[in-house]
Formats: sequence, structure tokens, C-alpha cells
Amino acid sequence: MNAATSSAPVPPRAIFLIGFMGSGKTTVGKLLAERVAWNFVDLDGVIEQEEGLSVAEIFARAGEPAFRRREQELLWRILEETPRADNRIIALGGGTVAQLGNLEMLQRSGAVSIWLDCPVEELLMRCALVLSRPLFRDEASFQRLHEERLPYYRQATYRIEAGRGAPIEVVRRILSLPIFQNQSGRREDDTQRPPSSTTAV
Repeated sequence: MNAATSSAPVPPRAIFLIGFMGSGKTTVGKLLAERVAWNFVDLDGVIEQEEGLSVAEIFARAGEPAFRRREQELLWRILEETPRADNRIIALGGGTVAQLGNLEMLQRSGAVSIWLDCPVEELLMRCALVLSRPLFRDEASFQRLHEERLPYYRQATYRIEAGRGAPIEVVRRILSLPIFQNQSGRREDDTQRPPSSTTAV
């Protein structure tokens, strides 16, 4: 993984937030998009919108393989659209980058990814009472799945500590990354334009 001091001479048009379930990708993503006046896209939300079913319902009715195929199709569409689309913050699902071919797709496209890293104990507390997560079964399987996905998360462009502080503090840490330093002046101007927070690609 690149250090947070890596140079980024060309500001990205899209930033992908990755991390395990409960790491705050959607919450942080919406706040970050609002702060920089970019659009926000939630990949799971897009799938739910287009399928007319929740993620949990898709898992129950069609199974995880069908969900992952749809997920990959939409990820590819987003990457294809990025060069001509408005600037976007994109929250990926917790397992998106762990699926065959998806991480390679992101890397080949030159996408900038940010891993919201959170201790597994904190993730467990955040997810324990949420009934809509189809892959959360028990503590042992939760920790095992987290361990399996860590090697994929560690390949993100940047890592941000997301286990301490409020979501807005996580946003401030992200805004301190080099990719946003070249846009600091423009951010102040852009705050006058309301961003679009949407689940449509």
C-alpha cells in the first residue's frame, strides 16, 4: 500500500471507499461527497434500486453468486463511465474487492481507493444489532471473513483509520491526503454548488 504521503499530481475523478461491513463507507462517503461537492454513489444501493430488492433479499432468493455477478457488472459500468462522469465518491460493498477480478479491474483503471480500516472488535459491535447484513452470522465467522478480506483491503491506494472518532473526523483524515491538497482552493468554491447524493450510476 502506498504511504499517505504519496504524490498525486492529477486529482482523480472518482474515489472508491473500501472496507469491511460496518466500517462506515456509506456514512463517510456521503459526508465526504458533501464536503467536496462531488456526487455520491453507493454500489449496494445501485443494485437494490435496479433489482427492486434489498441485498439481503437478493442473497436469500438468488444466492451470493448471482449478487456478485451483478455487483461486478455495475462496478465495470462505473469504471467505464468515470472518465466522462462528474466527480464521484463511490462506496463499494464490503466484499466487492475480494471477488475474482474486481480488484484487478480497479487497479488496471488507475482508480484511487481508500480503505476505511477499523478494528474487528469495533466492527463487530457496530454490526451485531443490524439484521440486514446477509453475511453476518456469528462472531467466529465474522472474524474469519474479516481476516480473509484483509489482504485485499491492504492493496488500497490509501489507508485511513476509521475506528476512532466521529464520521466527520474520518472525513477530515481523508481530506488531509495528497489527492485533496491540489483541490483545496476549488473546494471552497464548489461548496456553493449543492452535490448530488444518489444511488444511481
